[in-house]
Amino acid sequence: MVSIQNKKIAIIGGGPSGLTLARLLQLKGYEVKVYERDTDKNVRQQGATLDLHEESGLKALIAAGLLGDFKKHYRPDADKLRLTDHNAVVHFDDHTSEIPVAQNGGSFRPEIDRGPFRDLLISSLKKDTIVWNSKFVSLKAKDEGWDLIFDNGNTVYADLVIAADGANSKIRNYITDVASVYSGLTIVEGNIYNAARNAPNLWKLAKGGKIFALGFEKSIILSTKGDGSLSFYTGTKEKKDWVKTSGINFENKEAVYDWFKGRFADWGSEWHELFGSDESYFVPRPQYHFPTDQQWQSLSNLTMLGDAAHRMPPYAGEGVNMAMLDALELAEQLTAKGFSDIKTAISKYEIAMRQRAAKITEITLESMENMHSKEALKFLLDTFNRLH
Repeated sequence: MVSIQNKKIAIIGGGPSGLTLARLLQLKGYEVKVYERDTDKNVRQQGATLDLHEESGLKALIAAGLLGDFKKHYRPDADKLRLTDHNAVVHFDDHTSEIPVAQNGGSFRPEIDRGPFRDLLISSLKKDTIVWNSKFVSLKAKDEGWDLIFDNGNTVYADLVIAADGANSKIRNYITDVASVYSGLTIVEGNIYNAARNAPNLWKLAKGGKIFALGFEKSIILSTKGDGSLSFYTGTKEKKDWVKTSGINFENKEAVYDWFKGRFADWGSEWHELFGSDESYFVPRPQYHFPTDQQWQSLSNLTMLGDAAHRMPPYAGEGVNMAMLDALELAEQLTAKGFSDIKTAISKYEIAMRQRAAKITEITLESMENMHSKEALKFLLDTFNRLH
């Protein structure tokens, strides 16, 4: 029988997957620590909203006993979408649908802002579960576990280490040398604060929900947030080293705006409003994914979940959902009866996780390609009409 009852368990990373796993293990009576690089919960710049799916993210949330609290914080209309062309002309509008917003079932895919969602997960944990200001540096084998070394000078021992440290995971390299693959697409993420004032026309166009704008093999995705800000992703096909070779200072709004005016010169001027205020930030994000056939030998004291295990572009809305399902399935295996050792439990989890992630990665890459094709608008319009 698997037993982690007396084991010291360390989760590296305080994102949705790490926090969900910590909650699930604590519900089963196990001791766990989450080591997070942020100095506190208010430091992180939070990106676009998240939508949780019944078969994955919501399933994990229900297992964690948090669905009731979640329903107090999610935004019922934030999942409504408007599909536009490059001139901001609306071709599909969820807001005109007479279908009532579902509270349960397969069509219940609620949106929640990242900040409130993270706060909800943090507040569900026992006091002092999260060790803040703990930026991971390296692992060193010790006895049957690991010494974890942090840049604040601390060294902590753990019998079992779980990497939830995101797409640029440092711990992944201790498990496998399978490298990520550049998808051919780069996102420039932006966030406009006080959007009703600073981008009033686009704020009005979004109507409290989302906008997918497609044209000329490029995309802009807008998401409204409960704090009154508007986040966006541009999607363009760029060379792998474009961020470094472009010469753009992404901390300078005018430099990013100059690039945008050139790269999106065949789009309408309506989108220039995204750069009308200094109350904003911009971050370039080249989109990578792991090979769908990735394999590695499971270890007895180290595993990973979420983006560390299967990073992928955000064009199917599956990232956080797969990560939370990872947390649920790993927790189930680690606390299950009938296995002889922890390595067996980790192996079973990893085999199933890789198979599931491979399918989702293929779907995501296909969606990304279709959304940046010459017939992207027609593709997505046909898809939405078919679904509705």
